[in-house]
Amino acid sequence: MQYKGVLRKMKTELNSEVQYFMIFENDFIHVNQLLDKKISITFIGYQCLNCGKDKKIFRQGFCYDCFYETPRAGDWIMKPELSKAHLDEEDRDLEYEKKAQLQPHIVYLANSSNVKVGVTRKSQVPTRWIDQGAHEAIEIVEVPNRYLAGITEVALKPHISDKTNWRTMLKNEIEDVNLEETRDKLKQYLPDEVQEYYLASNKETEIKFPVLEYPKKLKTLNLDKQPDYEGKLKGIKGQYLIFDDHTVFNVRSYEGYKVELQVLVD
Repeated sequence: MQYKGVLRKMKTELNSEVQYFMIFENDFIHVNQLLDKKISITFIGYQCLNCGKDKKIFRQGFCYDCFYETPRAGDWIMKPELSKAHLDEEDRDLEYEKKAQLQPHIVYLANSSNVKVGVTRKSQVPTRWIDQGAHEAIEIVEVPNRYLAGITEVALKPHISDKTNWRTMLKNEIEDVNLEETRDKLKQYLPDEVQEYYLASNKETEIKFPVLEYPKKLKTLNLDKQPDYEGKLKGIKGQYLIFDDHTVFNVRSYEGYKVELQVLVD
């Protein structure tokens, strides 16, 4: 079986075990079905997710020009506290920013390598947690816009991490933490503007990933340096493919890369 297309972050479904799908223009792959099979990945070109041109990808699936022009890559995406749509102020495209920012957002705790705080649109729960490789997560507040979520995250950062150790996550060196207790301890640090949105009764969500074997060492596949790779797929966690030789491939980091993916016969 051979597939060809532009990489985008894998679509996911939360069942008893997370289901993963690679979506191409004219095809899709149910990635779980490739577990324990040998596959090859060949880099064949670029396609910017904004302009569609064969231009070197700069960041987030966009070429250099599009990264600095498209509203899909505004600073407020990585730093929600910079959101201004609630003030009717434009960053790059006010209509787009209002749609994205003026909707319910969740501030949450997720445990992937350690407990961290994060922000996502309500519509992205539990997708965001899956993408981070979290085995458990819980909401702290649900607020009506991205700005309020952003200032909440900023207020909590001095008291809890906002980063994931991806190496620890992929090795599955995890500890079980009572997220409800952690959430309750953090309540005192919430900004006054969001205290009314505190979610006191939510239970944590548990997530299981389709991994047959976790790597002990980690080697990252860099398609720019190694455009051809073969390996037996041993797991999928976060947005990473895990192979039998301890190679890991972050699909999301290579959005906008055109590849050929082939299932090989042993």
